[in-house]
Amino acid sequence: MNSLIPLLVAAPLAGAALLLLGGRALDRFGHWLGTLAAALSFVFGLVLFFSMLGRSTDQRPVHVQLFSWVPVNGFQADVAFQLDQLSITFVLLITGVGTLIHLYSVGYMAHDERRRRFFGYLNLFLAAMLLLVLADNYLLLYVGWEGVGLASYLLIGFWQHKPSAATAAKKAFLVNRVGDVGLSIAIMLMFTDFGNFTYLGVFGAAGQASRSQLTAIGLMLLLAACGKSAQVPLQSWLGDAMEGPTPVSALIHAATMVTAGVYLITRSHAIFDLAPDAQTAVVCVGAVTLLFGAIVGCAKDDIKKALAGSTMSQIGYMILAAGLGPIGYVFAIMHLVTHGFFKAGLFLGAGSVMHGMDDEVNMRHYGGLRKYMPITFVTFGLGYLAIIGFPGLSGFFSKDKIIEAAFAKGGTEGWILGLVTLVGAAVTAFYMTRVMILTFFGEKRWQADDEGHQPHPHESPSTMTLPMIVLAFGSVFAGGLFAFNSSFLKWLEPITGHSEGNSPLSSLTVTLLTSACLLVGVALAYVVYGRSPVPVTPPVGSVLTRAARRDLLQDEFNHAVLVRPGSALAAALVYLDSKGLDGFVNGLAAAIGGISSRLRRVQNGYVRSYALSMFGGTLVLVATTLLMRSV
Repeated sequence: MNSLIPLLVAAPLAGAALLLLGGRALDRFGHWLGTLAAALSFVFGLVLFFSMLGRSTDQRPVHVQLFSWVPVNGFQADVAFQLDQLSITFVLLITGVGTLIHLYSVGYMAHDERRRRFFGYLNLFLAAMLLLVLADNYLLLYVGWEGVGLASYLLIGFWQHKPSAATAAKKAFLVNRVGDVGLSIAIMLMFTDFGNFTYLGVFGAAGQASRSQLTAIGLMLLLAACGKSAQVPLQSWLGDAMEGPTPVSALIHAATMVTAGVYLITRSHAIFDLAPDAQTAVVCVGAVTLLFGAIVGCAKDDIKKALAGSTMSQIGYMILAAGLGPIGYVFAIMHLVTHGFFKAGLFLGAGSVMHGMDDEVNMRHYGGLRKYMPITFVTFGLGYLAIIGFPGLSGFFSKDKIIEAAFAKGGTEGWILGLVTLVGAAVTAFYMTRVMILTFFGEKRWQADDEGHQPHPHESPSTMTLPMIVLAFGSVFAGGLFAFNSSFLKWLEPITGHSEGNSPLSSLTVTLLTSACLLVGVALAYVVYGRSPVPVTPPVGSVLTRAARRDLLQDEFNHAVLVRPGSALAAALVYLDSKGLDGFVNGLAAAIGGISSRLRRVQNGYVRSYALSMFGGTLVLVATTLLMRSV
């Protein structure tokens, strides 16, 4: 069975190689080849999962070493995989949801001339993410980490003929490079402090390291997580990434890129548990981003950007939970998995709406679509109920546990975090209800295009609706399955550990408070958007609304704090280089050249000139001799 572990990565990697290098001969069936590669990896994952179930808890983790990558004296880097309860959870999420997104893309990208290349990029994305979660050391994880960044750049900018898509791809790539610096520094610190960068070696030596060493490593890992998971202050790329095809948005937000940061922190729990300052920083980042993304989601009229704000907020819940330590690790991953189902379903539902509305993304131009797209309405609606935490659906079981864990932190900190998560639940219910009302309810607000053609909404083909139906089932039942008999907690506890904490509130009280927040958010959204006609042109709104429409001025902040000072520093360095260093070197060269040109005049080739110079030299020598004698 262990021989199947490398095949998890090899299947989509081979698919990517064939599709990207095979040429146009694969155009007719390349999309099915890419889908088959993803499905094959999922089947391998299922076989390994059931094999793992048949072993005792202490025998479930498996290591497979393929070859020595960098066999240098004092520096040993191997290509080796670690399959345990945490990594197999991510494998099944990545390959399962990824396969459904591949199938959806068959219909969504049916008329794109570069569809084969698109599926090659999708396969590359899966392969890089699988390498990331299966690596048994941080250096190999870094290879997958960079591979995910490359694949996201290629997919976000897939429609590069659109300037906005090309710009969004560059922005995502550059912002993530900032976070990647954090991961590279963390790996360097690990090697400097512990002598290696394998999980076993680092975690085994962490107990003997100083608090400052572990804090430095933890903060650098957090910086890396902020980049990939779009957390404050490296969140600005996520909304712009919606310029890519909708299946890309679903893959990034549900199963791959934004989950990488949560995985990194949870996998590195042995470091964070011994570095409370770094752990506090994780909690603060998660809490701020939770509210930041929710507020942005309230003001977006673009359906995909509203869902992007939602992703930012929900990942904030996961990061916050991971920062709580053993109280929250399991629930961070549990919410990550349930979120994978309902967020993928929501994005694919948004793509289905766009498909039926001639690629219109402005929700103010929708309205009444439930009658024309019943399957999309039902599946999207179930995802909506799951994300707001409707009792009995997946989000209810995972998000409520995070809120309960926040209160279980204890003391003033626990109350603050608990209230933040409750406010986030209310705002989530508000903006998601707003999306539902603007899209599927009310009167038609459809707008003709530039040529006067009205959209004719219709249900999407079966290749698109089937994945949406499967994801809707996950949105409904996954959370209950995980919560039944604490099965998910028991599954991950041997890897992440678990502690109950000291909550001042009972589980029932937390559930009642969360349900009350949910009702408040839904009711407020209904009052604002459901009781009166929705204007096609958005009103000016409050200062906060206007700021939220501009992503709470995150781009302006980045320009003011980073871009402009960076440009000024670069201009100063260019001036110093051109006028200072180059000026000195060029001036010295000019001086030598001037002296040389003047000396060259003496060497003119005329005998009389040489005789005159010799006569002059003789006079100087005689005068000097007479002067010295007189002295």
